[in-house]
Amino acid sequence: MSPNTSLSPLNKKKGGFRACMFVFVLGTLENVGFVANMSFMVLYFRMVMHFNISTAANTITNFLGSTFLLTILGGFISDTYLNRLYTCLIFGFLEITGLLLVTVQAYSKSLQPNLSKELTCIKGRKAFMFYTSLCLLALGAGGVKGSIAALGADQFDHKDQKGARGLASYFNYYQFSATIGSIIGVTAVVWVAMNKDWYWAFLIGLVTAFIGFVVLALGKPFYCFPPLANSPVIRISQVITTAILNRNLSLPVNPDELYEIDDKERDPSEEKLLQTNQFRFLDKAAILRDGTNIEPRKICTITQVEEVKILIRMFPIIASSLKIPTASIPVIPLIFMSILLPIYEFLIVPFARKFTGLPTGITQLQRVGIGLVLSIFSMGIAGLIEIKRRDRALENPAEPISLFWLSFQYGVFGIADMFAMVGLMEFFYKEAPSGMRSLSTSFALLSLSFGYFLSTAFVNIINAVTEKVTPSKRGWLQAPDLEHNKLYLFYWFLAILSCLNFANYLFWASWYEYRSDGKGAEDKVPRWEGSSTHKTRKQ
Repeated sequence: MSPNTSLSPLNKKKGGFRACMFVFVLGTLENVGFVANMSFMVLYFRMVMHFNISTAANTITNFLGSTFLLTILGGFISDTYLNRLYTCLIFGFLEITGLLLVTVQAYSKSLQPNLSKELTCIKGRKAFMFYTSLCLLALGAGGVKGSIAALGADQFDHKDQKGARGLASYFNYYQFSATIGSIIGVTAVVWVAMNKDWYWAFLIGLVTAFIGFVVLALGKPFYCFPPLANSPVIRISQVITTAILNRNLSLPVNPDELYEIDDKERDPSEEKLLQTNQFRFLDKAAILRDGTNIEPRKICTITQVEEVKILIRMFPIIASSLKIPTASIPVIPLIFMSILLPIYEFLIVPFARKFTGLPTGITQLQRVGIGLVLSIFSMGIAGLIEIKRRDRALENPAEPISLFWLSFQYGVFGIADMFAMVGLMEFFYKEAPSGMRSLSTSFALLSLSFGYFLSTAFVNIINAVTEKVTPSKRGWLQAPDLEHNKLYLFYWFLAILSCLNFANYLFWASWYEYRSDGKGAEDKVPRWEGSSTHKTRKQ
């Protein structure tokens, strides 16, 4: 089937959960290696590559930030130039190549730095191979993560009730499969790295990822492939440029006078969007001047204008979901997520459906909001547990507190992540224009990218400010050992910051107007999500 053909009834039958099983397999196997690598990479940098602590931490932070930032590239390509399957496979090849290089370097002593000569840096072919492998890993994993979620979501016809329910369940199953792979990675694979050898752990990730991409390719006959769209960058720039050129024109009183192509002339794969009252300045791009020929450079349709409005409305939601990563024991939140995701899907969602009538049980923005509230509690609990941990360590260093105590904060953190990340992925996919769904789904991971890039700077700012106001003239996180740091104050500060962020999120969620396609299929949303002020032109 050509990737540029529209979805026919036959193709819709091919889709659904049967096709998504191949996506779930990749989500599980690819995360076995990716998450495991993230768990022990810092130790690998310290013990094998002989980086100092700050260099190792900055390297892994920049790597993760780059990976999640590159999801935008994968989403853009899969929306515009290649279908999602081919995008996943091409970037998957890059990821596997990166894993192969890092495995070879971990195996060969000649490709590792000499401890006596290269304590703080590596040079020459060793540095070239090391940074090339990291770049390929970041590029490959980012591209895959920017397109794989949308590939599975494309298998559902979200214009009917059954498809809408399937789409809502899909994101839960997708996150569940990724969580299972992550659990295997941070337990079994990390054990291999710590007890056998580093290259064995990388090799496991290489083999599992390779099998996952082979399975994904084998599912090609079962997939639905929506038609490729025109470049989102070109469509967005056309609207902005035309609106600026028409800035001196007056908007018509009747929005029906704005330009829109006839339904008979419209590409069947393109969704028609109705005019909304936000960002009215952009509507000037749809004003047809007298005597002007209808050309893309001179006139835009209302649907094209509304696509840009949707993206603008999404940006505050991205900023409100920005997460600054903190140190964690990865398996604890993953275990909580693996248990609670099925409970949420099979118990909570059906129960909520009876009251809301929504296929998802609750709306996506509500789900994100719940996740943000739980993240506040997670930081508050972390501060209390840190006080207990520090006091025990000072009183009796030989008997640290049980891991059981840490499970509270990381358990709540895992639940928060389950609500927020899955809600964001579904929100960006459903609200995005049809030709930008991969790109928009990548926005959910873009907040993580910003968080990783800003985390080091954020800690430095906290230390710079607190060292000026504390009696000891030492920042909260500047002590040479953990017991003499003020980590609990840092956690509580994050809790306060999270409260302010949640208030900011409520404002933008209330302001956000859900898209309308004119078919009366909008979700019913509560007042705090802006439904009461949602005004669209009915035709």
